[in-house]
Amino acid sequence: MKTFVLVPGAWLGAWVWNKVTPLLERDGNIVFPVTLTGMGERVHLYSNEFGIETAVRDVLNVIKFNQLRDVILVGHSFASKVVASVADRIPERIEMIIYLDTFRPEKVRTPQLRFTPDEFGELGRWQTTVPFTDDVLKTIGADVSGADKEWMHSLATPWPLRYATDPIVLSEKFDAIKSAHIFCIRSGGDVNEIIAGKWGKIEGDYKIIDSGHFPMVTKPDETAKALLELSRG
Repeated sequence: MKTFVLVPGAWLGAWVWNKVTPLLERDGNIVFPVTLTGMGERVHLYSNEFGIETAVRDVLNVIKFNQLRDVILVGHSFASKVVASVADRIPERIEMIIYLDTFRPEKVRTPQLRFTPDEFGELGRWQTTVPFTDDVLKTIGADVSGADKEWMHSLATPWPLRYATDPIVLSEKFDAIKSAHIFCIRSGGDVNEIIAGKWGKIEGDYKIIDSGHFPMVTKPDETAKALLELSRG
């Protein structure tokens, strides 16, 4: 039996794991889908005063107050920053990290993973969130269609910009955390180049899913299977 904590990426909340969660639970696994402050059902809590540290504390508290150990910590999209930071703070509670179609943190002590998400449209000078639009799906999730597309548009919320622009700093404790990866073929990057090591050596096992950036929506069975297989190490 495994314990999964599922951390969604930009614009999403715990709802985005609705198709995957029962598939993981079917074999007796425990699953905690998380919503980060300012998105999903916690959108009403948004403030431009908080940043990536708020998201990190969201996940730390899920683990702390549910007394979780041996956690399989799954981070989608920008949430690699979140799960890496969580694992760095409480490595004794984390069995492994699974990075789902996301940036891979480096084992360095300097600030990293600060970026400006302007590929979805120009950001205004005073803009503090990034809206979820059809251009987002066209760019990284073209396989989302029909009822799935309507569902995502009905629940997606603006992405707090500081979740992207705030860097993270990791300590030596992060270096020993076991990791694995899921890459999505149609999310914009060249998976073959990633696997070949163009942006650094891949540490740990990996799976490839033929989907865009939201495989938990368009390929839930494949996503659950990949998570289960990788979690077994």
